[in-house]
Amino acid sequence: MDIRPLSDDYAVSPQITPEDIPAIKAAGYTTVICNRPDGEVGPEQQCAAIRAAAEAAGLRFVDNPFAGSELSKEHVDAQGAALDAASGPVLAYCASGNRSSIVWGLARAGTLDPDTMIEAAARHGYTQIAQFREAMQALARERG
Repeated sequence: MDIRPLSDDYAVSPQITPEDIPAIKAAGYTTVICNRPDGEVGPEQQCAAIRAAAEAAGLRFVDNPFAGSELSKEHVDAQGAALDAASGPVLAYCASGNRSSIVWGLARAGTLDPDTMIEAAARHGYTQIAQFREAMQALARERG
């Protein structure tokens, strides 16, 4: 498991397994968000298996999967709602952490500075988020 913090209350990770949940809880995370569709992984890494482990450990689990090319406003809104409802730090995962960094940037547009989010993601090798700078700025304006 490779947790990469993007802010004080949000981190991303490549694919996790049910066996990673105790370490995630021990690290202080209270919510786990899945941004990876089940069709991309085997049965042991599918959402239901990780949800069961997370909930058994007392963690909140949110299923918000999307393929990279299928990111929608609904995914952004769902990620934002999950972040708003979290009682503590959030860990989101996908294949590499890239999707989870992008959807975070879009969900937090208007709350956090786009350049700060882009720089935080880039420190961990997630450079694709920079392509969404204009979208983050537009969302920030829209959200007032």
